[in-house]
Amino acid sequence: MPCLLHLLGLAVFAQGTSEFMLSGLLPGIAADLDVSLSAAGALTSAFAVGMVLGAPLMALLSLRWPRRRALLAFLITFLLVHVVGAVTTSYGVLLATRVAAALANAGFLAVALATAVAAVAPDAKGRATSVLLGGTTMACVAGVPAGAFLAGLWGWRSAFWAVALVSVPAVVAIVRSVPAGERREAAPHAHDAHGTTHGVGATGAQGPTDTPGAAVRRTAGARRELRALRTPRLLVTLLLGALVNGATFCVFTYLAPLVTGVAGLAAGWVPAVLALFGLGSFAGVTLGGRMADARPVRLLVTGGAALLVGWVLLALTAGSPAATVVLVLVQGALSFAVGSTLISQALYAATGTPTLAGGFATAALNVGAAIGPWLGGAALAAGLGYRAPVWVGALLVASALVVGGAARLSRRPRTRACVPAPPRHP
Repeated sequence: MPCLLHLLGLAVFAQGTSEFMLSGLLPGIAADLDVSLSAAGALTSAFAVGMVLGAPLMALLSLRWPRRRALLAFLITFLLVHVVGAVTTSYGVLLATRVAAALANAGFLAVALATAVAAVAPDAKGRATSVLLGGTTMACVAGVPAGAFLAGLWGWRSAFWAVALVSVPAVVAIVRSVPAGERREAAPHAHDAHGTTHGVGATGAQGPTDTPGAAVRRTAGARRELRALRTPRLLVTLLLGALVNGATFCVFTYLAPLVTGVAGLAAGWVPAVLALFGLGSFAGVTLGGRMADARPVRLLVTGGAALLVGWVLLALTAGSPAATVVLVLVQGALSFAVGSTLISQALYAATGTPTLAGGFATAALNVGAAIGPWLGGAALAAGLGYRAPVWVGALLVASALVVGGAARLSRRPRTRACVPAPPRHP
């Protein structure tokens, strides 16, 4: 994999850390800014809403820009709003920076996914995607605990400074490694000998972008991308991604009460179990990326079925500390192996629209990340116990398997209708 992908993964690591680290910073923020804990918690919700709404919108906006300009604009905005967040004494300003950071994060991830798949062979999109998503999983393993550690030493603002600092190497890498004049998917299209249309930007070709008809062609290209997003295969893939990610975050959000209230482990075990889930997710993204390009259907079917069985087993055996610890590791790996494969399949399903496909994939995953915990919380509020979010996760994965199976059956050719009837003899 090109070195640029790993440096983009570093930026994704910083952004993932920013998204998840507030769970350990909320008490300090609430005390420092003199707001309630629930008001501080709204900072997390604001980021989630910004990610869901911002992913497709920022991806569409960035179609008018060369790839390097888009990456730099989003990443530098992300960096600067964290600096503002680190120095502000106003809750309103901090809330605004969280929305702005989410919009920049969503736009950057959409363009970074398109950049990653353009930098590798056409059949290596799964591995390229896994490198970027590895940054998100490492944020769970190392970034979030590190942010909490820094907050304990120097206050919550130090975590914001750290996120800004980690973003700097990626800025330098983009300036040095991404060509300034690289055209995008919405640029003029070329045709091969077979009449197939190809985006010039997808091949990394260079050329001026300010010709008199460039704006008209970019607008036409954006419309082409939007039309391409209506393909049933892509829509189904996005739905599956939302369901699987919903299950993942439904269980992950409520692991702490499951570990302490059902498995009977001490509260000190909670960070270790969360980190174990993160380690499993990193392993799943890495291994899944190696298989996603060659055998995606097999990985999704077997991995999805194993994921369902795993959630059911966790719900049934959560009273055993040993079983809980083992299954947390395994389920972290399966969840992210299946989830990252679905993202790469979204990019395969929309080859001519990688930026918008990446934006909608990001939005779909964040829809799952928002709806899953809400469903798990509703189950807890209904008095169904701490195992209830795990059962909800199992139902979401089961729904994904049903939807995927139905979609696959609907695409099978009906051979019987194509066989001519035998001739009748008088």
